[in-house]
Amino acid sequence: MPEETKEQVKEEIIDKYSINVNNIIVEIKIIAREDKPVAQYSASITNISDTTKLILEKIRQEFVTKVGIQEVEKVQNEDVENIKARFQHEIKRLIHKYFPRTDEKTTDMLVNYLIEENLGLGKIEILLKDPELEEIVVNNHTDPVWVYHRKHGWLETNVKIVTEARIRHYSTMIGRDVGKEITTLNPLMDAHLMTGDRVNATLQPISSKGNTITIRKFAADPWTITKFIKAGTISLEAAALVWLGVQNELSILVAGGTGSGKTSMLNVVSNFFPPNQRIISIEDTRELTLPSNLHWVPMETRLPNPEGKGGITMLDLLVNSLRMRPDRILVGEIRRKEEAQVLMEAMHTGHSVYATIHANNADEVVMRLTNPPIDIPKPMLTSLSLVLVQNRNRRTGKRRTLQIAEILPNGDPNIIMKLNVQKDLVEHANESQTMIDTLELYTGLTKDEIDFDIKQKIKILQWMVKKNIDSVNEVGNVLSKYYLGRLTLD
Repeated sequence: MPEETKEQVKEEIIDKYSINVNNIIVEIKIIAREDKPVAQYSASITNISDTTKLILEKIRQEFVTKVGIQEVEKVQNEDVENIKARFQHEIKRLIHKYFPRTDEKTTDMLVNYLIEENLGLGKIEILLKDPELEEIVVNNHTDPVWVYHRKHGWLETNVKIVTEARIRHYSTMIGRDVGKEITTLNPLMDAHLMTGDRVNATLQPISSKGNTITIRKFAADPWTITKFIKAGTISLEAAALVWLGVQNELSILVAGGTGSGKTSMLNVVSNFFPPNQRIISIEDTRELTLPSNLHWVPMETRLPNPEGKGGITMLDLLVNSLRMRPDRILVGEIRRKEEAQVLMEAMHTGHSVYATIHANNADEVVMRLTNPPIDIPKPMLTSLSLVLVQNRNRRTGKRRTLQIAEILPNGDPNIIMKLNVQKDLVEHANESQTMIDTLELYTGLTKDEIDFDIKQKIKILQWMVKKNIDSVNEVGNVLSKYYLGRLTLD
C-alpha cells in the first residue's frame, strides 16, 4: 500500500488504559479504523523502548542457545517461581552483559519479561492480565489473536503467534499443568489454567486453518447486581423481583445462548442469598464467586484419567450434594436427563435450586426440558418457580435480561417482565398467576405487602448503585445486614 494511502486511513481512539504485568507497563488502546470492520485492540509496552526490546530479543536467543531449547521445554510444567529461580542467574548475567548499569528493580522487570517470552504464554500473558477481557482466541498463526472485550465486544489485536508449532506448544504446556495431553491422536482438549481460566484447544487438521486456543477468562472481579443495573443489563424493578424470589427460596433457571451472560446472572442471583444458609455449587470449571460471608461449598467435576478412571460427573456431585444438607444448590449447567431429574427431585423435596440451561427464550426452556435428550414430564416443571432469560445482541454486543417468566401449573411459561428493545429497558408484561400466590401462601404476606416489599428493595438497590457498592463482598455485606435487620440507608 503506498505511503499516502496509509496516511488517509482515519483512526479514532475510542478507549485507552494501562495494565501492569509484573512491573511491565502495557498501554491498551481500542482504535476504530476506517479500513477495518471491527475495532482494533492495541497493546504496547511503554516502559521498554524499541531498542531495548531488540537487545532483549538478542538476549533471549543467546539464553535459548546456551541453555538449550530442550532444557527450556523440559521445565514447562514446573511452577513459574521454580523456573525463575532456575534460570534467573543466567538471564541476569546476560542482562548485565548488555545493560551494565541496570538497577535491581529494572533487572527483575526484564527477567520477568524474558521468562514470559520463553517459558510462559508470551504476549498472551498480557491479554490474560487485562481485567476488561472475557475471551482470548487464537485461530492460527497467520491471523491476529482476537479478544472479547467487556465494553467493546470482539476486537482484533496486534498480537500474533509466530508459528503453528508455538500454538501447539502453548496447548501442550497448558495441558501438562493439569495432567492432560493434546496429540495428533487426541486433537481436542478442555483444560484450565491455574488462575481458573477455561481453555479449549484443537490441532490441525481438525481445525483446518490451523491450531486453535480459546481461553474464557475467570472473572476475578465478578458481576454483581449493582454492576448489572449500571450496565443496563437488568432494570431496578426486575432486580427487585428476582431478589424477592431468591429471598423466599423460589427455584430459578437462568437461560440464554452462548455468551449471553448466563453464568454472570447466576453469580448475580447468588448475591441475594442469606448468610445463615448452606450453599453447594457444582460446576465443570469454577466460574462462580460468592460473597465471602456466605456458607458456601464449591465443588467441581473431574474428567477421567487416560485409563478412564477417577472421573467425577455432574450427576455424582448432584446426588452427593443432597447428602450435605444444602439449603441452596447452584449448578453450572443442565445438559442431561439424569441431572435434570435429580434437580427436579431436589426442588420437590424442598431444596432451592439455581441452574443454567442453553435456550433462547422461556418457551424454548420448556421445550428443551420436556423433549429429548432431557425429556422431563411437563407436570414436574411446576416445582420450578422462575425462568430468567439472558440475551446478547450480537450487533451491539449488549447483554440484557430478555424475559422473566413463571411456570404455570400446566408447565407453560407466563412472561411477567420482558425487554422493551426500543427503550432498552426490562418492563412489566403480564400479571403473575402463580408466583404471587405462592408467596402469599408460604409467607402470609398480602399482595399489597409484597408490592411494598418490592418498592423497599428498589430503594435499597438504588442506594447501592448511588454508593458504588460494586464488589461481590460489599454487596454480600449489605445483603447480610438487610437479612439481620441492621441495614440503614445513609
